[in-house]
Formats: sequence, C-alpha cells, structure tokens
Amino acid sequence: MDLTVFYGGTFDPVHNGHLAVARSAGDALGATIRLMPAADPPHRAAPGASALQRARMLDLAVAGERGLEVDRREVSRGARSYTVDTLREVREHLGPQAPVALLLGADSLLGLASWKEWQTLFTLTHFVVAERIGNNLQARLPPELQAFTKGRWVATAGELCASPAGRLLRLRQPLQPESASDIRARIASGRPWRHLVPPAVAEYIDRHHLYAGRAPSSAPL
Repeated sequence: MDLTVFYGGTFDPVHNGHLAVARSAGDALGATIRLMPAADPPHRAAPGASALQRARMLDLAVAGERGLEVDRREVSRGARSYTVDTLREVREHLGPQAPVALLLGADSLLGLASWKEWQTLFTLTHFVVAERIGNNLQARLPPELQAFTKGRWVATAGELCASPAGRLLRLRQPLQPESASDIRARIASGRPWRHLVPPAVAEYIDRHHLYAGRAPSSAPL
C-alpha cells in the first residue's frame, strides 16, 4: 500500500528549510508530503500569524511543487492541535491498515515523551526523522525513548509500507540553518530575511505587515 506522509508544524512562517526537508522526504519515500499547519500548538506560545494566514503562506510556498500539498485538517478543526487526536482522525479516514508516517525533526523526536499519549502515537503512525548528518540520534534519545524505540528503527522506506505504524526511519538530509523564530526576529528588527523564504511568501508577509512588531492583519488572503 502507498505511504501517506504528514509534515506537521506551526510554519510561522514556512521557510526554505521546511521545503528542503519536505522535498527530500518526498524523494526518499516516493510519497506526496502533506504539510499540515497547526491551529493552536500546545507546546509553544501563540503564533505570530493566524492559522489561516499560515495555511495561506503554505499554499503560496508549495504552488507548482509536484509532491507537496497543504493539509488543513487541524486548521479546520480549530481545537488544540494534539498530534494523537489528528492521527486518530486520519485513521478513521484511511482505516487501520494503511501505512501512515509523520515527518518531524530530530529535536521534536527528542522531546516526544512530553507529547500527549506519546506511546499511543506508535500505534497510529510511523516516524520519519530529519536529522543532521553526523549526529548519533539514537544515543541522544532520553532513556525512556531509547528503551521504547529499540528494535523499531528501519533502514528503507519499503519497510514502512509493510506495516501501518510503529517504525522509525532516519531521513539523512543536511538540515538547513533557517528557523522561523530567527526569521520573525529579523523582520521585527529590520535585518535581511527575504532570502530565507519563497518569494511569494515574502510578498505576503510584507503585504499583511506580519511579524513587524505590530498587530498582525486579520485578513486570511
């Protein structure tokens, strides 16, 4: 069966580093990557742009990109964006046997034990982990995660397709230095930032005066 891959995040704003990870994952997995903006992320402060604005920036960023699309299920739901709830919804739609994967960065995996019902996640999805080359990710995992993930790591995308959930795969792609927090800080302080995001996203940020130390525009388009 084909692998369904979700790439969740705040995307506040989406930047070139996000897109590089998504493209690399799509190539490695032979799958469409569904970028899924969070409506109300429980692990961080309120976003600098509204959920609709962040989703619209994603639309602009992936326009014309084969293999990348935006999934609005968390934005449409509007409730707190707990991953376990989203994946249960996905399972209701795709069924229990469809292979599903969640793409996330190594730092997110390191903190996975703080997520709501984190052990249940392994019954709902595989994990594809983007890490920096040279990092010994397994050795850096907290003891609880090391014990729980032992024997779950696989080497190929095909092994993810062989079961619905519960495995982990490293995405060996050099992560780029961009970060959304740095971009927001650059905009607020007047430092160069446009080279870090797709041109259409930069134009949208300018047009709606996002992250510039004033109240964000409420217009979604």
